[in-house]
Amino acid sequence: AAALAAAAALLVPTLARADDTSSVRVSYADLNLASDVGQSSLHRRIVFAARVVCQFEDSRQLPIQTATNACRNDAVASAQPAYEAAVASFRHGTVIVGGAAALVVSRP
Repeated sequence: AAALAAAAALLVPTLARADDTSSVRVSYADLNLASDVGQSSLHRRIVFAARVVCQFEDSRQLPIQTATNACRNDAVASAQPAYEAAVASFRHGTVIVGGAAALVVSRP
């Protein structure tokens, strides 16, 4: 529960209305992406952000649940290039300062 709360604190909706959030900024400023632990933490944040942007009403119905899962998978996949670029920059010693250490997860 504490990890979930921490992850939620690092997600910032990019739209003003929370009920219409189609993208979320995911910070990794506090992570060491040169480590497996840091990479795993960022991946978990991306997955959590995909759950936020792909939250549909009454997802207990099979067609909506299927669409929700597809949306989440697509959102994670669309963030993959930014994830890989962030990890590569850490592996090559590139320093990212402050707010620039973030990526955006969007609803497809």
